[in-house]
Amino acid sequence: MHVNEVTKEKWLVSTFPEWGTYLNEAIEMEEVEEKNVSMWWLGCTGLWIKTHEGTNILCDLWCGTGKRSHGNGEMKKGHQMMRMSGTKKMQPNLRMQPFVIDPFEIKQIDALVVTHIHSDHLDIHTAAAVHQNCPDARFIGPKEVVNIWLSWGIPQKKTQIVQPGDVVKIGETNLVVLEAFDRTALITQENPSVQLKGQLPPIMDDIAVNYLFQTSGGAIYHAGDSHYSNLFAKHGNEYQIDICLGAFGENPRGITDKMTASDLLRMAESLRAKVLIPVHYDIWSNFIADPKEITELWRMKKDRLKYPFVPYIWQVGGKYTYPEEKSELMFQFDRGFSDVFAQENDVPYPSFL
Repeated sequence: MHVNEVTKEKWLVSTFPEWGTYLNEAIEMEEVEEKNVSMWWLGCTGLWIKTHEGTNILCDLWCGTGKRSHGNGEMKKGHQMMRMSGTKKMQPNLRMQPFVIDPFEIKQIDALVVTHIHSDHLDIHTAAAVHQNCPDARFIGPKEVVNIWLSWGIPQKKTQIVQPGDVVKIGETNLVVLEAFDRTALITQENPSVQLKGQLPPIMDDIAVNYLFQTSGGAIYHAGDSHYSNLFAKHGNEYQIDICLGAFGENPRGITDKMTASDLLRMAESLRAKVLIPVHYDIWSNFIADPKEITELWRMKKDRLKYPFVPYIWQVGGKYTYPEEKSELMFQFDRGFSDVFAQENDVPYPSFL
């Protein structure tokens, strides 16, 4: 190709998504062993769950971007962060993670499950790809999530509205719907002319829920964007929970939108989980946090408080299998070169090495 033939459009097509179909292929090829469950972190709170029986569930995959221009330097009027804090300056929330999966090459999804209405969880690109490529896939979410899907053109017959207390069968997996504790969602109102002060908040169950995926390999609790709540302990009393995922982040001054390291440890303890996995801290430039803080705080407290769980520090695009890896503390990608010197090497002379 000649440089004069290279265009922005050709660059975009040849470069994005950055991982191409590498992860799509890896997930398709994965054969989950009996009494195990595998999952992949897709960025933010996006999760792919694959069971031994071949059930594939996609949760909260976001294929969008954050800020791409300085614009006029001001926050979008009526944005939940503006309502929360009275700020006027634009939020510098740049997307930090690459696109590790190609949504339009997804072929084996049984259900797309979404926790709540925010656009970094409820994504039109994901919805379009699953709708087009997986004709039998179900679209499962709370009332207002389903209403947004319907407005995008997802057929109503494909959708299912859920609320806390519901149990939905997806293949051999039970999806238990539980209360969410996302106070930011309660002040999300798209119409900037609507004033929330002095009004009753909307019904949380209509806009956000938490999920418990009960698989043959273990039970996975997805807390969406929930803040810490004492009701985590109620969920821990009522259900066996093996893995819990919670939204972690370094909250900017005057903002509380993500759980802190202490909150996450309390969540895992309350849920009586065996593994705690922080998510969401990876994606927004202004909420970036160091998950090692969780591990260090856990080390400080675990013996005194008799924590029954371990924290697991994941990486986006990585696979985690439970219970096979239940004692691991940190993920590492395959470093390759497992067949080093399996054949004769070719260098000018041995001392070159």
